[in-house]
Amino acid sequence: MPVNPVASFATVLRADNPGPMTLDGTRSYVLRAPGATGCVVVDPGPDLDVHLQALADAGPVELVLVTHRHADHTGGLARFRELTGAPSRAVLPEFCAPGTGRADVASGPLADGEVLEVAGLRVEVLATPGHTADSACFVVLPGDADAPVVLTGDTVLGQGTTVLAEPDGSLRDYLASLDRIEARVAELGTDTTPVAGLPGHGPVRTDLGAAVRAYRAHRLERLDQVRAALSATLPAGAGLAVEGPLPDALLDAVTRAVYADVDPSVLLAARSSVRAQLDFLRGR
Repeated sequence: MPVNPVASFATVLRADNPGPMTLDGTRSYVLRAPGATGCVVVDPGPDLDVHLQALADAGPVELVLVTHRHADHTGGLARFRELTGAPSRAVLPEFCAPGTGRADVASGPLADGEVLEVAGLRVEVLATPGHTADSACFVVLPGDADAPVVLTGDTVLGQGTTVLAEPDGSLRDYLASLDRIEARVAELGTDTTPVAGLPGHGPVRTDLGAAVRAYRAHRLERLDQVRAALSATLPAGAGLAVEGPLPDALLDAVTRAVYADVDPSVLLAARSSVRAQLDFLRGR
């Protein structure tokens, strides 16, 4: 079980679930201020006994936080709650549950801007929809002892770019979320000490602001490619229908044109992002 400290208050445990969409595996994070007894676990990950037990052994766990609903981040949540008795919180209520004997810890869905004081840390909730409608980042404010970091889930990965996942992935929301992350990072960082991003997959982003700017540029470049492919695909004078489902033939044609060199194992993910880009172009 790969266990690595990434800050004085943060340790990452990588699940053994590598794949085209998970890179080298889902990263679960254990957060606790130096000297604190309890910890926070962010994204318990898939339902893998070895991984969940290693996370539980890092306890006692005061709270479990979830960045978004996908099973590679939440598949082990129910089992982890059984192992630890810890409460869990997420944007979606179905991933929220009170802990056993922890009436002092808030429960229920996370609210944008909410600040949690737990395990000797302050953790700020930043709603960042786009990858999914329920995606959230967590800004960890450790105090004067260390620099803040942002846990980005799948909103910003450690390498490559994220998919705008069906059914509720949205390019419009995603671009707005990138703006929000960049603005918050600018408030927290300095010219000499950029804020790091701790992603749900892949290595640490040592300069999250730079990564966000690169992500935005990539998305806008892809959008130009989608426009060009759309122009070449639609009959002369035709436009996108504002309402109704996008035709499968159109989705397939634009995906093949824009993602001609994509690995077949991630073609469905590319198609999902194309759908979100076309929805953006028709004002949705």
